[in-house]
Amino acid sequence: MKFSIGDQILLKRTGEEGHVVAFINQQMLEVEVGGVAFPVHLEDIDHPYLKWFTDKNKKKKISPPEQLPVERIIERKQRLARGAYLSFMPVYKTEDMEEVVDVLRVYLLNELSVAVKFSYDVRINNKSDFRHEGTLHAFGNVYLHKIDYALMNDQPRFHWQLTDPANDKMETAEGVLRIRPARLFEHINELLQKNEPSFSYQLIEDFVPKKKKEPQPKFEQFVPPAATHLSLVTTGTIEAFKYEVDLHIEKLTSSKKGLSNAEIVQLQLDTLRHYLQLAIVHHQERMIVIHGLGKGKLREEVHAILKQTPEVSRYKNEWSGRYGFGATEIYFRYY
Repeated sequence: MKFSIGDQILLKRTGEEGHVVAFINQQMLEVEVGGVAFPVHLEDIDHPYLKWFTDKNKKKKISPPEQLPVERIIERKQRLARGAYLSFMPVYKTEDMEEVVDVLRVYLLNELSVAVKFSYDVRINNKSDFRHEGTLHAFGNVYLHKIDYALMNDQPRFHWQLTDPANDKMETAEGVLRIRPARLFEHINELLQKNEPSFSYQLIEDFVPKKKKEPQPKFEQFVPPAATHLSLVTTGTIEAFKYEVDLHIEKLTSSKKGLSNAEIVQLQLDTLRHYLQLAIVHHQERMIVIHGLGKGKLREEVHAILKQTPEVSRYKNEWSGRYGFGATEIYFRYY
């Protein structure tokens, strides 16, 4: 059964009517029903002409039925594992007798049992290209925007922030997603092989409770690079260690006014050395250092220090839903 863009369609399962928006592949189309666009298989839709004809020729009933039928509620099956996702759907066009990707449609999927308040911002070459905020109900999805496939070579940053509006005891989750061109090419090939409409990145698995705020150490209290483990012992007790150390300057001092760039970096690196020593004293197994993205200068300095620390077994700077590429995970070893 053939369809063209703009054709009216009928959803066989629900009886709702809509129209064709775009072709996805030979088995799937993207349709719009009631202002919402989503992918469907060809076998799930039909032309509505027969329904129009039969509805027009139905005889009017003299009196309404004694009891209206109760609509059966069909619970939507969860498509992905629990969590919140950014989903990308490629839309194809024909070029030189071959189907190529024209644009990517971006969706936010909520597979959690609670509503999610979201903030979304796409930045290309450090400039905001599209922003949107709103609230997405439980097990719902929302179409955000489309982005030209060619622009993906510029590796746009997809900045996101998610909040549980019904529970202020939960931590706000945020991060940055960046898809490298080689990885994007792999995603497209996998979709074609598996005949699937989209690929997704999990942003969070669930919201986590807020942590109790710890007093931030002052610059004067930091241990200098040449200090030994014994210098951490002051009044008979050892300072508590941290599993997560945030090196953003606003987390280290109440005001950076008057500090040069070199002094800011020195403050951040002294903080790192300080908590590295604490981790080693406590025989900590792992630690996460948040250095952010920026131009990568701070990350390089952090990695240089880790290479010079014998107790560091290995470290990795990989993308995660919580930190994006802005954090390094450290693993320690002890002889």
